[in-house]
Amino acid sequence: MVEVKPFRGITYNTKKFNNFDNLMSPPYDIISKMMQDQLYNNNDYNFVRLILGKKKQDDNEISNYYTRAKEFLEKWLSENILVGSEENSIYPYKINYEINNQKKIMNGFFILLKIDKNYEKIRAHEKTLSKPKEDRLNLMRNCKANLEPIQLLYVDEKDEINKIINDKINNPIFQIKAYDSFYHTLWKLEDKKIIKHIEKILKNKILFIADGHHRYQTAINFANEMSGKYQNYNDDSPFNYRMVILVNMFDEGLSILPTHRLVKKDEIDINKFLSKLENYFEIIEKNITNDNIINIEKKIMSDISSENKKQFVLYLKNKYYILTLKNLNLMDKVGDTHSKIWKSLDVSILQKLIFEEILNINQENLENHVFYTRDLKEAIQFVNEEKYNFSFLMNPTKINELKAIAESGEHMPQKSTYFLPKMLSGLVMYKMDI
Repeated sequence: MVEVKPFRGITYNTKKFNNFDNLMSPPYDIISKMMQDQLYNNNDYNFVRLILGKKKQDDNEISNYYTRAKEFLEKWLSENILVGSEENSIYPYKINYEINNQKKIMNGFFILLKIDKNYEKIRAHEKTLSKPKEDRLNLMRNCKANLEPIQLLYVDEKDEINKIINDKINNPIFQIKAYDSFYHTLWKLEDKKIIKHIEKILKNKILFIADGHHRYQTAINFANEMSGKYQNYNDDSPFNYRMVILVNMFDEGLSILPTHRLVKKDEIDINKFLSKLENYFEIIEKNITNDNIINIEKKIMSDISSENKKQFVLYLKNKYYILTLKNLNLMDKVGDTHSKIWKSLDVSILQKLIFEEILNINQENLENHVFYTRDLKEAIQFVNEEKYNFSFLMNPTKINELKAIAESGEHMPQKSTYFLPKMLSGLVMYKMDI
């Protein structure tokens, strides 16, 4: 059973600031060093100081960027820079943005979700790595707070929840033009009757993690850790809940973008490589005429845009090859422990038939040879500049594929999904009363 409930969210004080654009931050895991510096310069109270503070040479176990995050949080609360809500609430959230010349609005809402430690009602589609989990666990240990949300999807074909919420919201708390030039709007909804109705609708749902696999597992780890220390522990203790944003899986404002792969490997004979590829793929060679990169991007993505074919592009300097899988049964020989849907994913085909079978790139040496970018221009330019041998340009994973993988309990290959729009950090926080 999925259990959710409202909470007393912590937000920036609307009486202290007239403009909130420079207070907010991107999610911690997409902040570069340059972006971190810019966020620090934007405002002395920018949220980056809590989620990804700067490290110092003399950091130690007593004083470090986790302890500084705790100090900033406590100081900002004491000075009323941040204030808590007086009533338990949920927080409706919309993001207006444009992608591929198409305007979209994503609809979601902040709420507390009871942790499902066994992933029975909360389904994941990606594996987690130890380093990011330890980083976020240290931050949670110090701050005793959920500073950023996890994004989860629920299935609501009639869009009942959003219709209920939209009828009840009027004046927003924040209207922000963010780092991504997207417009983020947040409301607060305190209506107990409406919230109870939403809780009831979600009760028998299955939720799918879209963004935040590491943060969700960190919440489980923290709850396990605290249950052994907390004297008044019970099943309803605050650390058994996690602040999340819930979004309808069928929301038209959701976008999934592809993540392209760049490969760097010594002593690759391209002709031999292409010859081996012919065992699995139909190959069409395309030469690139003198054209601007935007037109090249459009041409490539148009060439591999297909609902049914399993295909992607191998890009070499000034030329590319369209690879189309000859027969899906070829995956049975290399992916026999996986489901049919897993073996049909473009990213799975690339991983098993090309990376593992031909290039001898596996999970142990993957990070040494394969690099990822969501920017198609980068995936082309870096090869042209000979920083990489070649790149694989991908189609996005489909939402129904993600759902099927999660329902089966499997995990996609690394970097299979990239959801847009990204949630803004700093809108709402959940402070655990422990």
